[in-house]
Formats: sequence, C-alpha cells, structure tokens
Amino acid sequence: MAVLFDKIRVLVMTDRYVISHHAVERLDERGILEWQVVDGIEQGMPIREDLDALPNPSVEVRQVLADGTVVKAVWSHMVLVDIAKLVTIHFLK
Repeated sequence: MAVLFDKIRVLVMTDRYVISHHAVERLDERGILEWQVVDGIEQGMPIREDLDALPNPSVEVRQVLADGTVVKAVWSHMVLVDIAKLVTIHFLK
C-alpha cells in the first residue's frame, strides 16, 4: 500500500514539495508551522492511498508534530513535474 507514500516522503525529504494555498490557510488557522509537517513526514504512517484521485494521486498520512500533536496530512504527487504537494491538514484525536 505504501508505494505512493514512499515516493512522496522522498520528494518532501529532498525539498521537492509545494504547499497548496488551501493548506497554507489551514496551517495558519490551526497554528501549525510548515516545517513541523515537513519534518513529521519522515516518521509518518500512511492511512489511505488513492491512486485514482484527480488531478493527482494522493495519500492521507498520520503524522506526529514536534510538540506531540497528531495530525492527518493529505499529500498528493504532481506526476508531471514529480513534486509532492501538501493539500490540507487536520487534527486527529
């Protein structure tokens, strides 16, 4: 199941990612800094991959931020340019 997740994790860890406008707004609303989400993907756990998502395949990732907060980050793979994209982020309980 984690093939897409592994690809996205490598892209993020090698600074080949972008943050959607929507995700920037959610990060700001929730008081989460970008670096926390980027840093947290290394130990993240895939929840669900959607290889058929349009316009790009996506993966939901359970991540723990540096302060211990548990979040679900939705990342997509922009295949044509081979870049990961943070789509949105939610708090998990």
